[in-house]
Amino acid sequence: MATIPVRLTELSHGAGCACKLPAGSLSAVLQALPGARPPDLLVGNETLDDAAVWRISDDVAVVQTIDFFTPVVDDPYTFGRIAASNAFSDIYAMGAVPAFALNVVAFPKTLPMELLGEILRGGADVAADAGAVVAGGHSIDDPEPKYGMAVTGFAHPDRIWTNSGAHAGDVVVLTKPLGTGIVSTAVKRGTPDPQVVQAAVDSMTTLNRDAAALVAKALPHAVTDVTGFGLVGHARELAAGAGLAVELDWPAVQLLPGARALAEAGFVPGGTRTNLELAASYARFGAGLDEISRLLACDAQTSGGLLVTLPAERASSLPWPIVGRMAAGAAGSVLVQ
Repeated sequence: MATIPVRLTELSHGAGCACKLPAGSLSAVLQALPGARPPDLLVGNETLDDAAVWRISDDVAVVQTIDFFTPVVDDPYTFGRIAASNAFSDIYAMGAVPAFALNVVAFPKTLPMELLGEILRGGADVAADAGAVVAGGHSIDDPEPKYGMAVTGFAHPDRIWTNSGAHAGDVVVLTKPLGTGIVSTAVKRGTPDPQVVQAAVDSMTTLNRDAAALVAKALPHAVTDVTGFGLVGHARELAAGAGLAVELDWPAVQLLPGARALAEAGFVPGGTRTNLELAASYARFGAGLDEISRLLACDAQTSGGLLVTLPAERASSLPWPIVGRMAAGAAGSVLVQ
């Protein structure tokens, strides 16, 4: 662990995936881009999926993603681990196996390079744990630190997971608890309980590799990971891609220790509030859900869990709670109750 007395979170305007641009604004920009799609591009940006997929042969497809963000914790090594785990998550969410990564770095040249070295060491350790290698990267001078990775993996073209394959009647499973955005904001603004912070760090640095391996055995219909758009926003993507509605069972959703108390104390990231505001156009919340529950349901996650749809009989083999179901209804609509 680095001993350099620099609080990384004080150098950024936000924290982690809460810094994402709003989904609505992003979609409007993407829709204005040229729409040509070669036949070998199996997954592009049409459904805001987790990675792009290009078929290079009948048996092999390359899966590629990029993800980077501002610090969510102050320790540089831990920040590197979280950012790398988050980037690798997109590969696992597509059902692929990661092979190599490139570092993406924005760093103030006024700070000690030792600090950057710790960030990169954290990313390299996660890559090694994933069975991948860091093959290079790119850096720029920036007063606000940012770090992440472009990750490349491989999969069989016929076994790619997407966020648009859900079937009516599928149940929805979530593999990690919610609340990392709330906890990260508390780190930036105050001094939360170290045990609460450690629980969030443990979640954010847990690769989705093992979860993806279990999901693969259950033959999912659709998979995505829960990151900056929150549970409600990413559930909407599953529903919109399949032309269905999704109903979420809020009492079944697990929260990180201390997350609710921190939200009640006002430690809510701007990205989470934006998510809740945007949800007004496509989501309904049951009368029993208070404002804090609604914020937690929309909390902008960093390195969150996999959100999976599959038949109920196959979900019974998985160790995570069923948090919802796919149903007929207005495409892309979400009911949280």
